Amino acid sequence: MRLKIGEGCPSQTVFVRRRPTGEVLSEELRQRWPNRDWILSRILWLEGLEAGMNRGGSVDTLRRYIYIHGTADEHQLGVPISHGCIRMANSDVIDLFGRVSVGTLVTVED
Repeated sequence: MRLKIGEGCPSQTVFVRRRPTGEVLSEELRQRWPNRDWILSRILWLEGLEAGMNRGGSVDTLRRYIYIHGTADEHQLGVPISHGCIRMANSDVIDLFGRVSVGTLVTVED
């Protein structure tokens, strides 16, 4: 893992381009932005290790902004709806955030 983002932010803090927007997810926000790709609570920014597989060129995990992050759609966890990220329940990603350090090896398996 390359970077941890969101230390100390409230649960369901909204992030855009890896920065908190000052918003916390609410039903009003969901209705105002029904198609928004919600990145919430914490971001664990991943970096690939395998040249040609997920590091370098057009497949680079870091340059493609692949994260582990909280989601507004916790009821859909386990259903492939992401643009490439790994979505987690907000309480779980906050817990994980506190347990890992930058540089932690993350293995993603199908």
